[in-house]
Amino acid sequence: MSEDADAAESEETPERPVVLVVEDEPDLADLYAAWLGGDYDVRTAYGGEEALDELGGGVDVILLDRRMPGLSGDEVLDEVRARGIDARVAMVTAVEPDFDIIEMGFDDYLVKPVTRESLIETVEGLYTRSTYDSRIQEFFAVSSKMAVLEAEKGRAALEESEEYESLERRAATLREELDEEVSGFGDNEFERAFRDLDGSGSTDGSGSTDDLFDDADFDDL
Repeated sequence: MSEDADAAESEETPERPVVLVVEDEPDLADLYAAWLGGDYDVRTAYGGEEALDELGGGVDVILLDRRMPGLSGDEVLDEVRARGIDARVAMVTAVEPDFDIIEMGFDDYLVKPVTRESLIETVEGLYTRSTYDSRIQEFFAVSSKMAVLEAEKGRAALEESEEYESLERRAATLREELDEEVSGFGDNEFERAFRDLDGSGSTDGSGSTDDLFDDADFDDL
């Protein structure tokens, strides 16, 4: 094949986004890889130590189990952020979320079992987020944590939590900072950008984020 033909083929087949699936149950990891393999370059790691070996090479999205023998998902996440790896991370786990997630450096949180549709939508949303600036990425992460906690905790528990109150304040601050950028989005573009919140963070499978957007802090969105 000529160099011109090689160049033309390269232009027609751009590199696909890289997704790293970290899951200590091989059958489940392979299932996630099969679901995503049509659109992504999927790599699998069957444990935390193996995950650290796969972190290089331009990983765009990481799906990370929390509860693994040896190096836990939380420890892998800490290492991802300590290394400054610019990848969006979703925890995909059977661990029910508590207020400790507020200080964790993930972007989204899915509670097992997850459906093929919700996993694909989450990865699509996370990859889209990677094109936004850091403040918008943080706003999505904060919004995801609020949605997760509102799906899991009762209103009384949320009102009593200083951590959640701090999260609300941070969301309000980010919203104010982003007002100018949001106003520049096209019709329904910002709403479409939030599709990755649908179905994620909901422990009852409803995927509803109504409570998040009913909050007075988000009336202007």
